Amino acid sequence: QVQLVESGGGLVQAGGSLRLSCAASGIIFRIFTMGWYRQAPGKQRELVATITSGSSTNYADSVKGRFTISRDNSKNTVYLQMNSLKPEDTAVYYCNANILRAGGRMDYWGKGTLVTVSS
Repeated sequence: QVQLVESGGGLVQAGGSLRLSCAASGIIFRIFTMGWYRQAPGKQRELVATITSGSSTNYADSVKGRFTISRDNSKNTVYLQMNSLKPEDTAVYYCNANILRAGGRMDYWGKGTLVTVSS
C-alpha cells in the first residue's frame, strides 16, 4: 500500500516562509509527476506546482516567483519552498504523486497539511 505523508505546515506571518515536505512510502516501482495542490475554505482544490521525474516544473501564476518545487528521488520526497507568503495562500496543501506499483499506475493523495498566513 502506498502512502503520501505531508509535513511542514503551520502558522506564519505575511512575508514569511515555510517549507512543505511529502514523502511517499510503500512498495513503489517508479514515481512520475509529483505535485502540490491547495484548497482554501469555500473554494475548489487548485494546482500549485508540479514536477516531473525529469525535474521539469510548472507553477500556478499566483505563486510564480515565490514558491519553488523540488524533489529527491532517492527519498521519494517532494518539497515546496514557500517564500513571501500572503494571506491568500492560506489553505490546506495536498501532495499528489503518480506512482507505478505492482497493481498498476495511479494517482495518490496525501491527507493534507494546513498553512495559515496571518496579515
